[in-house]
Amino acid sequence: MPRSKPLPAELDPSARQLVSRLRRLKDHSELTMRQLAAKTGYSAKSWERYLGGTSLPPREAVEALARITGTDVVPLLALHEIAVDARGDRRTRGRPAAQGQDEQRRVEAESGETGQGEAGRGEKGQGGQREREHESQAAASTTPRPGPEAAAAPAVGVPPRAPEAAPGRLPHIALTAGVAALAVALSAVLLLMLRLDDDAGRAAVTASPRTGAASPPPSYTCRIARVEGRWSAGINNGRNTEIVYGATGADVAEAQCLLRRAGISPGGIDGMFGPLTLRAVKTFQERAGLTVDGMLGPRSWKALRG
Repeated sequence: MPRSKPLPAELDPSARQLVSRLRRLKDHSELTMRQLAAKTGYSAKSWERYLGGTSLPPREAVEALARITGTDVVPLLALHEIAVDARGDRRTRGRPAAQGQDEQRRVEAESGETGQGEAGRGEKGQGGQREREHESQAAASTTPRPGPEAAAAPAVGVPPRAPEAAPGRLPHIALTAGVAALAVALSAVLLLMLRLDDDAGRAAVTASPRTGAASPPPSYTCRIARVEGRWSAGINNGRNTEIVYGATGADVAEAQCLLRRAGISPGGIDGMFGPLTLRAVKTFQERAGLTVDGMLGPRSWKALRG
């Protein structure tokens, strides 16, 4: 069996525990991704994401895996519920913190610029006052002292001093709003892509038969009996068809029943020639003194039927 890839480091502890238990169930059953998809109704690509820790499996997928492996589903569903709640809390905590940081940075930037602006205006005001004092002194030394009428008359040709403009805050507010809108848009696109991917995986297994939909595997029952001096499980009408690893159907189920009668467990009676059935066939061939090739041919069938 191939070694599983390490789970992502940022995975929540509850989700990591759930995925680890699902991996152990899959490895213990020795099912391939394709067989797992056929038995659960979820695509192999979806199971690769679920068991790789990149996507939290839905509740129905967890129930399906527990059902085909004969495992109690209650502890798995409890872990799944905790993982879902933890993921929701993490998203809720992340958004206010990010908004608070943006607001703090904006206030600090505005405070710094306002302080610089006020300091600059103070220096400018002091410099202007000194210049006006020098001009007044020079004018007083070169011109005669005006009379009362001239002192009362307003200055002619001197424009009024325009008020200085306050520093604007609109660019900073617009920048903060733009960053927040971009973050919301990216989050929405990511969630939409994940939803479409899951829907595509579900649609691949719920399509019509003409598009290759996977139907539920049939169930088989062993009815061991001696028929004309030979053992039969009553499933394939006594056929001795040659079957190999990867085969499916009634012939495989018949062989699984006869292997179990011989005291060798092939796993479940599911009609799928998988790793457990292959190991059981090789064990039987070794005991019977046959060529150990893992193929059920005429000689192996003859030995199985006794």
